[in-house]
Amino acid sequence: MTRALRLTAVAVAAAFLAGCASVGIDDALQDTNTQAQQFTAGKLELSRTQEQRDRRAALAQELLSRPLSQSDAVQLALANSPAVQALVAQSWGDMAAADQTGRPPNPVFSFERMRMNSELEIGRLLSFGLVDLILLPQRLSISRSQSTQAKVQLTGAVVDQVTQVRQAWVRAVATQQMLQYAEQVNRSAEASAELARRMQQIGNFSKLQRARQQVFYADATTQLASARHAATAAREELVRALGLDDAQATRLALPDRLPDLPKAPREAGEVAATATEQRLDVQLARAQLDVAGKSQGINRLSTFIDVEVGGRRDTVFDNAEGTKSTRRGFELDIRLPLFDWGSAQRDALNAQSLAAANRYDVAVRGASSQLREGYSAYRTAYDIARHYRDEIVPLRQSMADENVLRYNGMLIGVFELLAEARDQIASVSNAINAQQQFWLADAALAASVIGKPTAMGASTASVGGEAASAGAAH
Repeated sequence: MTRALRLTAVAVAAAFLAGCASVGIDDALQDTNTQAQQFTAGKLELSRTQEQRDRRAALAQELLSRPLSQSDAVQLALANSPAVQALVAQSWGDMAAADQTGRPPNPVFSFERMRMNSELEIGRLLSFGLVDLILLPQRLSISRSQSTQAKVQLTGAVVDQVTQVRQAWVRAVATQQMLQYAEQVNRSAEASAELARRMQQIGNFSKLQRARQQVFYADATTQLASARHAATAAREELVRALGLDDAQATRLALPDRLPDLPKAPREAGEVAATATEQRLDVQLARAQLDVAGKSQGINRLSTFIDVEVGGRRDTVFDNAEGTKSTRRGFELDIRLPLFDWGSAQRDALNAQSLAAANRYDVAVRGASSQLREGYSAYRTAYDIARHYRDEIVPLRQSMADENVLRYNGMLIGVFELLAEARDQIASVSNAINAQQQFWLADAALAASVIGKPTAMGASTASVGGEAASAGAAH
């Protein structure tokens, strides 16, 4: 009885310790909403009930009832996107697997019934993995490290998803805006071509002069088609990032233009002040290093020995004599390393720990460099966009106004006036493209500051810029 009580006490203590190590998905979501507040606004959740799903659907309907701002796009993605729900659910599974690591294996109960002549023997054996019980505190420590790793991975995945939504929104609005100017270029080219045709008919234009105007119109028409496709592609990219269905996609409305540039860019000191140890990539590398180091000690021991201990109780019935006897004892099962001494497994453990240590060094050393690169892209994009806004576009407008006066004074003809209008449109289109590059760099820098470096992405608005540039070339 005493031995049975001891085994029961050990099992209860192991179960209690394992329960203390568990980490719920709600705690992980709270950590993500706190650590990535500027990305989630504290609204990331996992919908597990119909009430939660209905609430998310109502929020999506409300957001789609008005032109979608960038912040609304992020909120819509968090509430509506199945991809976001999938990564949260996957993180839940990863944390459950981590919790499982910290739980001891269940005991094994063996029952035997053997009869020989008049004797009936009933054997009962309750066995535990002795090494597993001894190493339970270390297993719990590994479980906590794995849970931390899963939480950091969740935060990083959410930051990456939100950054993709922000950049997709910028490209969708920019290409829509560029399409408007491509249409203006096309209308200007069409007017030039028609006027050239009429002037040739009355003998005021040569065939070559008319052909030049006609070629420009043909090029502008081609560029307009490309700009329409670019706008459609960017819009559909946003639709996928938001997780919209067909009905929701038809209701998606975007603002007419990108937001204005901020009055002043972010300061380099503000970005550089980001604590390296708080970056997600450094946290993840450190968690992986902790898991590798803690796992190495446990797994190294298992390469040498494995022991199972059990308490046995056998009852023997002798029907011929009408007696019953009971035998009690214990068993030890020890694996003998005769053929495999575990050297290959220990080499693999050493390699994993060394790789984790070097990955941590890579993350720490690369953090500052990534911030400097991200800030350089951000500041360059800001300076270029501001230069277009404050210098080039106003100069083009001034030139256009001057040419209107010259046209009214019959100093230049209509074709020169149309050419100047096309040049002005080209400058505005390039300014929009520069503004787009700034907002893409802004989203990338925000991700890099928290420790999830993201590329700016290719500019799909460049097609519209080519349309406007065709006018400038003429």
